[in-house]
Amino acid sequence: MSDFGTADAIALYNVDRWGGGYFTVNAGGHVAVRPNTTADAEIDIMELVEEAKTRGLAFPMVIRFQDLLRHRVETINQAFAEAIAELEYHGVYRGVFPIKVNQLREVVEEILEAGRAFHFGIEAGSKPELMAALAMHEDPESLIVCNGYKDTEFIRMALLGRKLGKTVILVVEKLEELSHILRVSQQLGVQPFIGLRVRLLSKGAGKWATSGGENAKFGLSTADLVEASAMLHAAGMPDAFKLLHFHVGSQVPDIGTIKRATREAARFYAKLHKMGHALGYLDVGGGLGVDYDGSRTTFDSSTNYSLDEYARDIVYSIAEICDAEDVPHPTIVSESGRAIVAHHSVLVVEAFGSIEKSKGTKPIVATPEDAKPVHEMIEVRENLGSKNRLENMHDAQEIRERAQGMFDLGLLDLPAKAKVETIYWEIAVNIVEMFRGMRYVPEEVKEMEIALGDQFLCNFSVFQSLLDHWALGQLFPVMPIHRLKELPDRNATLVDITCDSDGKVSKFIDLQDVKETLPLHRWKAGHPYYIGFFLAGAYQDIMGDLHNLFGRVNEMHVFLDEDEESGYYVEEVLPGSTVAQVLSLTQWDTNEMARRVKAQMDAAIKSDRLKPKEGMRLLDDYERALTGYTYLNFYDQTAASRDHKS
Repeated sequence: MSDFGTADAIALYNVDRWGGGYFTVNAGGHVAVRPNTTADAEIDIMELVEEAKTRGLAFPMVIRFQDLLRHRVETINQAFAEAIAELEYHGVYRGVFPIKVNQLREVVEEILEAGRAFHFGIEAGSKPELMAALAMHEDPESLIVCNGYKDTEFIRMALLGRKLGKTVILVVEKLEELSHILRVSQQLGVQPFIGLRVRLLSKGAGKWATSGGENAKFGLSTADLVEASAMLHAAGMPDAFKLLHFHVGSQVPDIGTIKRATREAARFYAKLHKMGHALGYLDVGGGLGVDYDGSRTTFDSSTNYSLDEYARDIVYSIAEICDAEDVPHPTIVSESGRAIVAHHSVLVVEAFGSIEKSKGTKPIVATPEDAKPVHEMIEVRENLGSKNRLENMHDAQEIRERAQGMFDLGLLDLPAKAKVETIYWEIAVNIVEMFRGMRYVPEEVKEMEIALGDQFLCNFSVFQSLLDHWALGQLFPVMPIHRLKELPDRNATLVDITCDSDGKVSKFIDLQDVKETLPLHRWKAGHPYYIGFFLAGAYQDIMGDLHNLFGRVNEMHVFLDEDEESGYYVEEVLPGSTVAQVLSLTQWDTNEMARRVKAQMDAAIKSDRLKPKEGMRLLDDYERALTGYTYLNFYDQTAASRDHKS
């Protein structure tokens, strides 16, 4: 189809739905990023790919758009500010960024800088995160919220922040922590700021629903709250209780869940306020979802609400309960990490090959020497028609199964088996095409269409870069980042380079359901084909593992700059893990490894199995490989040049 264009590509991959105004397809048929959602600040991702190649960077590679981070911080703060003004709310909003969502220093720095005008703070859930937060935090009006279980050192570090004039709030996750905090604070002579996390009956839905509800891992029951209140009064520190916290779950798809949980928590807040606690902050936790598939539904990978609706409903629910209870409106705190960082990061991988069931080769013609199943399969192909297509499909399946049985018994040679399978897939292609566009497609034909899909071999590790997809079935938008003025002529799944059958992506976003294959263009040898994984900036950078010792990927950080001819500049390039670095993480001493290989080289030279010059060259190759990228490198000109000279 020569009339396939960028608008068709946008519709095919739902870019206008999940893109949130940040992503589009430009006139050149490339995916472009608009970090502040305006068309005059647009960055062609393929330009960045070419820039990376000129810098000698191999793929896979993460590209971070720092201005997009800034825009997300500003957008969330503005949404709450507008809701507060519209509903005449008497409190303010003070958001915090949960570091666990993306602990990378450059990301946290950009978020805090963007949030400075809004007194945007940090949430930490572990000692390392708290240590980073204390170092980064400079605004006494913004918060450091400390979640998670705590030991004495954790508590001491938080109280150190209090001595430095920071608003550090220790959130109690279990009742025993409260007495621990009070005891350590008395030893240090500092008044703690304490938060209590309540277990609500309300809980979320979807993949992370178990993080909320009455059986959640963290938080206090109603009875625990009453006892905590008594403990604070007994210690003479009822005013140390500053914040009530709840968390209904990550990626909450239904706004009804958020409204119910907020109202329930606001009621707890009001009752505790009346029990003699000054309070002041109500922390609604995380949960603000990202519409990964663009369906705007209550599906796990979507949300049925907008950011503005989320902010209005939270503000309204809290105000209504507090007004009914006649208590002051609290400062609203949220921990919306996913919604801040998901959009800013794009993972670009290169497909370096494909496995096709049907290659579109010249039809096979039978010869008198061919076995009977070959002649039978050709007869099915020749008689294939719209009236008997299902019957033909069943006949072809039966012949293929019978041929396999003959092969197992040694009655069918390999060339004949290859012919049977090749003709079978030709028939399958024709049958699928005959049903295309029909109102009803039999399930077995749908299964055949999925089976016909190609497997694109992609240079990355699902376990390192998309762990949530492997572990939880999380969906991410995936699409080619170029050739989008051409009609995609293949349907495919994506397989990575790990030695694991689970190292694949075979579930893709769709407006109605989850798709089993992704429309792609035919892979061509010698022509790089790049695929982008979008909205992957939350959790994936940190949670990835070292399966097969594939490490962190190369990174490129991009900033808008109207003074630059291109409208942007590459602010920083961070190299991915080297082979030596990932080996050292698993207790390998690379110097000792090189020494052992050298000893083997020396022995091979002494026994005349290797010439000295060749042995030294191979040792040099070994040592150089230790400093190289853990992923495949199809642009390594050094070795090619050396081999040519030799």
